[in-house]
Amino acid sequence: MPGQVLAVANQKGGVGKTTTALNLGASLAGFRKRVLVMDLDPHACASIHLAFYPEQISYSALDIFKSYPDFAYTYNDCVYKDRQGLFFDFVPSNIHLSDLDAELRDVSGKGLILKKWMDGICGDYDVIIIDCPPQMGIILVNSLVAADLVIIPTQTDFLALHGFKLIFDTMRLLNKALERPIKYRVLATMYDRRASACRRVLNTLQKKMGPERLFETIINTDTKFREASARGKVIRDYAPRSRGALEYFKLAREIINI
Repeated sequence: MPGQVLAVANQKGGVGKTTTALNLGASLAGFRKRVLVMDLDPHACASIHLAFYPEQISYSALDIFKSYPDFAYTYNDCVYKDRQGLFFDFVPSNIHLSDLDAELRDVSGKGLILKKWMDGICGDYDVIIIDCPPQMGIILVNSLVAADLVIIPTQTDFLALHGFKLIFDTMRLLNKALERPIKYRVLATMYDRRASACRRVLNTLQKKMGPERLFETIINTDTKFREASARGKVIRDYAPRSRGALEYFKLAREIINI
């Protein structure tokens, strides 16, 4: 799957979006895939998780959009490679990504900036994973348009289904202007089989989505995710034999076989 772009998106926070982007990236690297993870969420949770602190980095995803249409320097400066302890290359976020809606308002082709940037780098990677912002705006639009597959992490909780509906409304709107519909699959996260509410939500997802739109892999609750985050690591590095680590390896294998 050379140059496959995976956008991890949901318009509700706290559903496992960043956890999925980082741990899926590490798991795909475990299958000898060349992986790039991009943090395009202005909240920079993925960046901070990996100790890419905004005040300590010179270049970020913001430079990609600011340099359009001449991306030349960004391929080397914005992509951090061979960082000790990382399983993948990484593009950190910047809080000022949230300002781009206003700054790019009158720019022609603004929804295709990320896709055009990736045209110059996708040959270097087997997989590019985008940690998308939850807010509807130019960054989310760029991410969805650039993606070969949108992964929608959905917490197995009834309140999380609202964000699930929002991202579908966004994709439906974009599909009216795109030549091909956006492909997506839903990933059930934070599942606790002991909780009847979780079982009911999972059952609802299985009935509504079916096997073609819902990953077989289910990400269960696992305290190792929180512990790994506190240490600035992905779960593959912190607890490689934990349930969470094994489930993201299963998800990686499922994506490779799509």
